[in-house]
Amino acid sequence: MTFTALRRIVAFLAAACLGPVHAASVEEMAAYQGADRTAKLVAAAKAEGGELSVYHVYPALTKVMEAFSKKYGIQVKPWRSSSETVLQRLVTESRGNRFDADFVQNNAQENEAACREKLLMEVRSPAQSSLVPEAVPSHHCWVGFAVDVFIAAYNTAKVRKEDLPASYEDLLNPRWKGLIAVEADDSAWFGSLAEVLGEDKAHNLFTNLVANNGLAVRKGHSLLANLVASGEVPLALDTYSWSPEQLKGKGAPIEVHPIAPVMAQFSTIAVLKRAKHPYTALLFYEFLLDEGQKILSDLKFVPTSRKFDAPVLKLPLKFIDPGRAYDNHDKWQRDYESIVIKGAAH
Repeated sequence: MTFTALRRIVAFLAAACLGPVHAASVEEMAAYQGADRTAKLVAAAKAEGGELSVYHVYPALTKVMEAFSKKYGIQVKPWRSSSETVLQRLVTESRGNRFDADFVQNNAQENEAACREKLLMEVRSPAQSSLVPEAVPSHHCWVGFAVDVFIAAYNTAKVRKEDLPASYEDLLNPRWKGLIAVEADDSAWFGSLAEVLGEDKAHNLFTNLVANNGLAVRKGHSLLANLVASGEVPLALDTYSWSPEQLKGKGAPIEVHPIAPVMAQFSTIAVLKRAKHPYTALLFYEFLLDEGQKILSDLKFVPTSRKFDAPVLKLPLKFIDPGRAYDNHDKWQRDYESIVIKGAAH
């Protein structure tokens, strides 16, 4: 054993025994499994000045940040944008030797890209053991804290339950002419769906669907679900499952209808390697995998913790591989645009 390795072990044991006065390094705390992990992070976070910078895309994160700030007295400074814009900003800032973000929440595909750029810290929290296994990748650069399930949704006043399609092939029935819509930026959904169905089969199916029955395109999953609820779109193929559930809770005539294969992706969280407030970021990470999971569940989102009942997770889901989605992004985008978007109604 080298002297450096021995020194790190001694420092870590001292921190574990003596508490926050002799705090462990950020890397050591990111891997620490002790029952006092949160207590140590609270003490270390207080020493960082009570601030946290969060880049995110998820609407529900606002409520979680408010609860975190209220509990710990930490001022959270959020910046929200699209998934690709958040990734681009992280990469651009890093290459300019600027590190404003402490914490990032993004789709798995984009955070996988950030991991490959070596921007994210490896975190091994005890809280990960309570999550669905697929939410925890082997590299531990990010973790899934919520699930976005791509699921069909229909307006119950416009579509009879007995008429609903049992398969994607059923969508070619002339009864669906002018009644179907998809989200404008779901190339990862489309590409992954094509891999499961068979690329030639899927491409031919959607080519025929667009040509014969038409396919409307709307930008934004929340907008798409709202259009279903209003009746403007009788059937949408790829809403996020939580959005129809939220609208249904408000009395809207909307229901979800799974068409196999049902694709899903993780909304993920990560701590930046060069965070200015790393202990605070780690504390927020713990909060999201604990109390934050209940907040998500109460808001009808789909938490990854197995402590909460999420009926949609009982479906035979096909999780989108974030690495494949990243590697095939350009091809899947071209396919989606040429097969679906180009001939669709806008």
